[in-house]
Amino acid sequence: MGEGIRELRFRLTKRFGAKTVLDDFALEVRGREFVTFLGPSGCGKSTALNLLAGLIPPSAGEIWLDDARVDRLPPERRGFGMVFQNYALFPHLTVFQNIAFGLELRGRRQAEVEGQVGRMLELVQLPGFETRYPGQLSGGQQQRVAIARALVIEPRLLLLDEPLSNLDAKLRLDMRAEIKRLHADLGLTSIYVTHDQAEALSLSDRVVVMREGRVMQAGTPAEIHDRPANLFVADFMGYRNFFRVTVTEAKPDGSVRGRTGALTFAGRGAARFNWGDPVVVAVRPEDLALTEYEPGENVLWGVVRLTEYLGREYDLEVRLESGQVVKARLPQPVATGSTIGLRLPPDRVIVLPPDETTGGLAS
Repeated sequence: MGEGIRELRFRLTKRFGAKTVLDDFALEVRGREFVTFLGPSGCGKSTALNLLAGLIPPSAGEIWLDDARVDRLPPERRGFGMVFQNYALFPHLTVFQNIAFGLELRGRRQAEVEGQVGRMLELVQLPGFETRYPGQLSGGQQQRVAIARALVIEPRLLLLDEPLSNLDAKLRLDMRAEIKRLHADLGLTSIYVTHDQAEALSLSDRVVVMREGRVMQAGTPAEIHDRPANLFVADFMGYRNFFRVTVTEAKPDGSVRGRTGALTFAGRGAARFNWGDPVVVAVRPEDLALTEYEPGENVLWGVVRLTEYLGREYDLEVRLESGQVVKARLPQPVATGSTIGLRLPPDRVIVLPPDETTGGLAS
């Protein structure tokens, strides 16, 4: 591959009329890093990628690649490769011609073009497909061609905009592994856009969670998954049980205790709290476990109102005496209508600042 980069730095704002899609969105990406922009539809992640690629102009801001400013350059002079959600292959061109397109635009010699395309076909495991047309390929094969076309120009930065969203579940897993392998083997610097949490966690060195054009949290997959900074990130990353609580004890080591009605909780604080602060306790369904102990701290009692079999696990909905419904994922079946106790391990309970704009929280 071509010469790698040391660092990409940018700070971007994008407005469409009166609507601000990206609001002072700033980030530094290190060379060979795999960074994912993660968030719901409409949060600005694809807009950010298009700004980096030069496909749309920013309303304000700059993009720096190492020591050179590139936001004033046209897309073809930035040296970036891009893989689109819909593949964007030319239907009237063969696989060879699609992959060779970027090289021919750059005036490369025919022998060089043939050699580079051949290497790319081997790399994406499509040798012998040179004369086929996109319409003769499966979705996964088309995606491999799109990746080869982006890589053949030896990009300084690879941009991928939800490239797996049109594939079935098994093929998504296969292509996810392929993208990760190519990134590592070729020493690429990659920015990947997705709304799929599993994709972001499995692929990334760093995940940037976005909401309404702003960064909610940036960190390693483990940090985002295990230590969400706020309710939005927790909700987006799979925390399904939320309790509005008042702090009764906050220690310097970050441990927090709180109470709501007859329920008492102990967990890890995502911020510094004081006695009397209103907070939200968050816990994942898979972190709950059955218990036969008497009611106490971090123990919930309720009636099972729904059980769903998932193969190796069971999803339960349990109604507490307060009326709140708790979601649990357990390895064993539990009969609908039975009364059970659920224990919350303190090291898996996150205590977060309240955020009145986050929907879906029980009161």
